[in-house]
Amino acid sequence: MKQYLLLVLFTAVVTFVLTWAVWRLSLRFKLYPGIRERDVHKTPTPRLGGVAMFLAVAAAFLFSSQQPFFSVIWANPGPVLAVLGATLVIVLVGVADDLWDLDWMIKLGAQFVAAGIITLLGGLQILSLPIGGLTVGSGWMSFTLTVFAIVVVMNAVNFIDGLDGLVAGVCLIANGVFFAYSYLLVRDTGASTYFNLASFLAAVLIGACIGFLPFNWNPAKIFMGDAGALMLGLLMASSAVAITGQIDPAVLDPEQLGRSQLLGAFIPILLPVVVVLLPLLDFGLAIIRRMRAGKSPFSPDRKHLHHRMLDMGHSDRDAVLIFYAWTAVVGFAFLLMYIGTDQSWPGDYALGIVFGVVGVAACLVLTFLPSRRQTRPAPLKEPA
Repeated sequence: MKQYLLLVLFTAVVTFVLTWAVWRLSLRFKLYPGIRERDVHKTPTPRLGGVAMFLAVAAAFLFSSQQPFFSVIWANPGPVLAVLGATLVIVLVGVADDLWDLDWMIKLGAQFVAAGIITLLGGLQILSLPIGGLTVGSGWMSFTLTVFAIVVVMNAVNFIDGLDGLVAGVCLIANGVFFAYSYLLVRDTGASTYFNLASFLAAVLIGACIGFLPFNWNPAKIFMGDAGALMLGLLMASSAVAITGQIDPAVLDPEQLGRSQLLGAFIPILLPVVVVLLPLLDFGLAIIRRMRAGKSPFSPDRKHLHHRMLDMGHSDRDAVLIFYAWTAVVGFAFLLMYIGTDQSWPGDYALGIVFGVVGVAACLVLTFLPSRRQTRPAPLKEPA
């Protein structure tokens, strides 16, 4: 665990320094676009924060390769290098889009290329689903499912990038939960070492978000842009595939597990989805909304969940904090349920369920409270 904490600290410091450098250079050379109709901010702001985050992630990969504690990950460098190469592809396309606003078809094609690099060259594919020994039927099906999952998560994370600190904070919380889950899951499956690619990627993402968030908090000095949001989504999806899709179904044999543990076998496939539940929800609603209107599913608009919260009366910071709360409540509830899995029935799920119910109720109150406020009309000024 100390080595993971050191990795988080290293990535956070490097991200902070590089973000400051990119911010200063962007201001000096005016590397920022104009204000778009759907934007919430009112002044032109640099959007190249994703470049700093990628360079910090690459530095973290290099740092880990020199640490004997991460030798298990680098014993087979193919998956690690494939993830890094796919990240480079998506960041380059994201930077081009941040500067020149590329066509959505070009961006989508680049996303499929990046996902293909991870699945084909890196060999990271969903080979099994930890639900009572369920395995994916064929190599082609495994490839298709993995590519689709990576592309969906990338776009889901990118779609919520609309408020200062929103994506960085949500991904920080989500990857914190996922790191704890992957660490415990590897321990529970009897692995000889806790160092694995999934936990490594989650730790790197935690550090990158921590280092970037001070510059991205409202009022933001710099945005991560499509390059940063797509990169976060890509690495989060890769981390989920690396741990969940590789579990040996024999470990979850119903004949050897109690009913509580068998129920807990569903949680490993649900938790990676739960930690990105809000981005996935926003992504799904946007696709349906735009297709019903006869538009491209990737055409921009100002009807995302965070835009609706602003229309309900929330301030930018309040909306961001409520998104944080939703992510933390849902993620930690499922994590507590996974921790409570044991041999007896119904297991120790009570803490996770109570935490989830109370947390969701509190989040609902916070979310809809501004809609009940009655705004008073401004008093008329007396004529001079």
